Amino acid sequence: MRMGLISCIAFLIVLFLAVTTSPVFGNDADMLQDICVADSTSEVKLNGFACKNAANITAEDFFFGGISKPGLTNNTMGSLVTGANVEKIPGLNTLGVSMGRIDFAPGGLNPPHTHPRATEMIFVMYGELDVGFITTTNKLIAKHIKVGETFVFPKGLVHFQKNNGDKPAAVITAFNSQLPGTQSIAATLFTSIPPVPDHVLTMAFQIGTKQVDKIRDRLSPKK
Repeated sequence: MRMGLISCIAFLIVLFLAVTTSPVFGNDADMLQDICVADSTSEVKLNGFACKNAANITAEDFFFGGISKPGLTNNTMGSLVTGANVEKIPGLNTLGVSMGRIDFAPGGLNPPHTHPRATEMIFVMYGELDVGFITTTNKLIAKHIKVGETFVFPKGLVHFQKNNGDKPAAVITAFNSQLPGTQSIAATLFTSIPPVPDHVLTMAFQIGTKQVDKIRDRLSPKK
């Protein structure tokens, strides 16, 4: 009887550990059915998107042609990110993956940013890039990459890509999340709504209020 009780307790401990530690091994939760096409019109709030009625699913729910052609890079940063995530491909809902494309003008920059929900891998289609990420101990891991080469940015760490060449460049990106999320460090801090208090920014960056206003003005979307 005692051995049976011990075995039962041991089983419950193992089960508890399996349930509570399973998120360590993956990002998006495992799917529980064949498909769950995102219903963007649903008002149901959950961790992901509600499922579309199976009778209304079509091949278009699993298709997106937006990364087949170069994007326009005539902006301040000289780069354009085109995401192919669950917001563009409803069929990605619950599948735990997504892609994207980043185009760079000569000298273009994808500024320092993070993806809070995913690790990122890039593949260079053409051009050359200087890329890197920064660890939580402030160590920069950087490399110059060329056509056909890949580089990985760990989940949540600040990273960047810069085209220092005189020709355009483009990469395909891959994520282990249907919606990795992106926080551009400068834009997040200087263009938030409501704004981050000036005294926080002036102290954090050791700059004056006039400089804060100038940065805000340059980063804010032009109407």
